[in-house]
Amino acid sequence: MFKSKHLIAIIAAVLACLTSCVGGSTADSVEGAEVIGMKYARLLTLQEGEGFVLAEIKNPWDTTKILHRYLLVPKGHEKELPEHLPTGDIVSIPLTHSVFSGSVHVSLIDKLGAYKSVCGVCDLNFMNLPKVHKDAAKGIIKDCGSSLSPNIEKIIDTAPDAILLSPYEDSGSYGKLGKLGIPLIECADYMETHPLGGAEWMRFYGMLFGKQTEADSLFAEIEKDYNQLKGLVKGKKRPTVVTEKKYGSAWYVAGGNSTVGQMLADAGADYIFKGETASGALPYSPEVVFDKAQQAQIWLIKYNQAEAMSYPLLAKEWTNYARMSAFKNKNIYTCDLGKTMYYEETPFQPNLLLRDYIKIFHPEVLKDYSMRYYKCLE
Repeated sequence: MFKSKHLIAIIAAVLACLTSCVGGSTADSVEGAEVIGMKYARLLTLQEGEGFVLAEIKNPWDTTKILHRYLLVPKGHEKELPEHLPTGDIVSIPLTHSVFSGSVHVSLIDKLGAYKSVCGVCDLNFMNLPKVHKDAAKGIIKDCGSSLSPNIEKIIDTAPDAILLSPYEDSGSYGKLGKLGIPLIECADYMETHPLGGAEWMRFYGMLFGKQTEADSLFAEIEKDYNQLKGLVKGKKRPTVVTEKKYGSAWYVAGGNSTVGQMLADAGADYIFKGETASGALPYSPEVVFDKAQQAQIWLIKYNQAEAMSYPLLAKEWTNYARMSAFKNKNIYTCDLGKTMYYEETPFQPNLLLRDYIKIFHPEVLKDYSMRYYKCLE
């Protein structure tokens, strides 16, 4: 992973100057470093230098700026670094005792074979990971409270070597959490727009946890499967599709350039909001979406509630639902988030979700496949 075993010793004072470059507007170019190619990710760049890897994350909300820079250095070699290093937070790798703010990265690290590195989690109650709940009950994994307001004392007691969290716009320095002197790994993978873009970040996480070979291999498998599936529906007639339903006074729809929008296109669907160029979710009035979606052939809904979704329940929730073609033709497909691993698996394994989509839109292509997340509403 690292180019040279013969590293130049530098004094601790130089190390102290290596601070994070949050909010910077220019990318550091490392002389003699080799760029590690990323095919789909647009927010993450990796450069392999002499005794370190520079990981640079663009600000998703202003890509002319840098969200964070990290220098990944093998443990025990932190003082043996070349001179004239780029700025960045030093992260001693492999990480072996880390806190995670969400289930998706715990699930990934488990799949890569580094589950024992998980020492604490936030939002435990929202994690659909039985193994984590079992270890939390035993005290092996610490419950560090809410990701929005973590238990600082519990995190200090846990003494992690890093905290993995999802950044949000204008998150700044994370208050007390940012003052603990613990590396904060800002997991902006969820802001990538290509379905394989976020998944490709597993190569970075593999480096962090000493599972680079496993991560590279897994991503190659996912990429191959995704593109092969995409090819199965090339040239086929595309059914029109609408997603989700209203919540309160708004109906949130994914933009055409979002991960969902692109995946629907890759699955051979004609997404009714494909013309919206946004890369995130857009709030519309329910009436506007209804007018546009009334004739859509297929309707996809994700939900998380105690009562199972049903046609009578939908009609009771909003009478206009019963006027939609997908409702009348019994062509609604639902994903129960409380009973599936949708959020734990699909961000880093989009091929699994793509397979479900293709089964829904073009069932003749995958005749013997049973869906993993969605089911036809009865």
